[in-house]
Amino acid sequence: MLWRTKSHHSQASEQDASIARTASASKNDPSASADQASGTAWLAGHLHHLTPEQQEKLDEFKAVCAERGYYTPAVEQDGETKPPSHGDATMLRFLRARRFDVEGAWAQFKDTEDWRKENAIEALYENISVDSYEAARRMYPQWTGRRDRRGIPVYVFEIRHLDSKGMAAYNSTLAAGTPETHKSSTVPARLLNLFALYENLLNFVMPLCSSLSRPNPETPIVTSTNIVDVSGVGLKQFWNLKGHMQDASVLATAHYPETLDRIFIIGAPGFFPTVWGWIKRWFDPGTTSKIFILSAAEVKPTLTSFMDPSSIPKQYGGELDWQWGDLPNLDEAAQEKLQGIEQPPAEGKTKKEMIKGPLLFKGDTIEVLGTENGTERRKTIPVPNTELSGTDESNETIDVASDPAPTENEKMGIDAVNVNQISGDEAQTTTAAA
Repeated sequence: MLWRTKSHHSQASEQDASIARTASASKNDPSASADQASGTAWLAGHLHHLTPEQQEKLDEFKAVCAERGYYTPAVEQDGETKPPSHGDATMLRFLRARRFDVEGAWAQFKDTEDWRKENAIEALYENISVDSYEAARRMYPQWTGRRDRRGIPVYVFEIRHLDSKGMAAYNSTLAAGTPETHKSSTVPARLLNLFALYENLLNFVMPLCSSLSRPNPETPIVTSTNIVDVSGVGLKQFWNLKGHMQDASVLATAHYPETLDRIFIIGAPGFFPTVWGWIKRWFDPGTTSKIFILSAAEVKPTLTSFMDPSSIPKQYGGELDWQWGDLPNLDEAAQEKLQGIEQPPAEGKTKKEMIKGPLLFKGDTIEVLGTENGTERRKTIPVPNTELSGTDESNETIDVASDPAPTENEKMGIDAVNVNQISGDEAQTTTAAA
């Protein structure tokens, strides 16, 4: 079974602050959305920004999941605290997706945990071939290596590159790249590769971004911001790519809920309203409210309201030297964290690049995974101990949250400690929901 999605929409009458948006924002007004993001309203319903009622719902949700065998609370063992099976940031994603309806969140959480077990998601990410992973990376949204003003990673998806020739070349690589652990899987290889990309978002990019300096370090980064460039794409190409794009949309909605912050669609052709009619059916209303179709005049001012120009690719009016297909062009803070996985410049290039393939960011170490020529690639690289602190609303110094993101490597039992103090054993879990 692949998706096993269900409609468990909340019937609760309350519209708490984590879901409610301004009237303008609900109409996908980019200016109103930027105003919301510039303050702290966007943090409502997130870790360390809960109302008393939301905290009660979180406690109830964890109790329900524990009673039904899908969650293990933190326990004292031999004088030490054994962390819970899932961090609060993960549990809150499912609650926000269902408007804090506990039973609705439970149903989706159970579906996801069963899906992860049935599809051996952890083993998939550990064993996917580097070449197969890299081929898939070039077919879906790519991290630029930069973050928006809140610290949320920025991804770019340029549709025009996915023409019939490119798709055919990608499809020809699929069978050979399936990990040995999944050779008997009934799931198509293209979806296995897509699963691995989502795991990278949650296992590497989000926890890394959570460890970097940002305005609200007490709250883990659990979402991404996406620029989707549809310029130069004809209606026929859109139609041919319908299934390719729908896969990612359905997967995110079903098993990676609340991992999307904004989607900015730019370069929309005149026929795009027809395409939008397909796309919006793939998402729930809460997700479509996060999608903004920008006119040419709106692109630069809107992106600049969310991101520093240094984090916006040059082709969209910014200063970042990054093109579709490039590996992440890291900012200085990320470079310092990841210096141990930098590689010599590729042929014809002058900048060092990140190592390719699946990675885990575990706070004090980086785990290098995947296979090359059928051989496991396993390496542990220490992360430089760069102390990180931020300022809360009362201007008191606070440390980075220990629950960096809803990932395979999240097993933190304490709400707020410096991420560099987390041990490898504490940082990894084999059962956490993505």
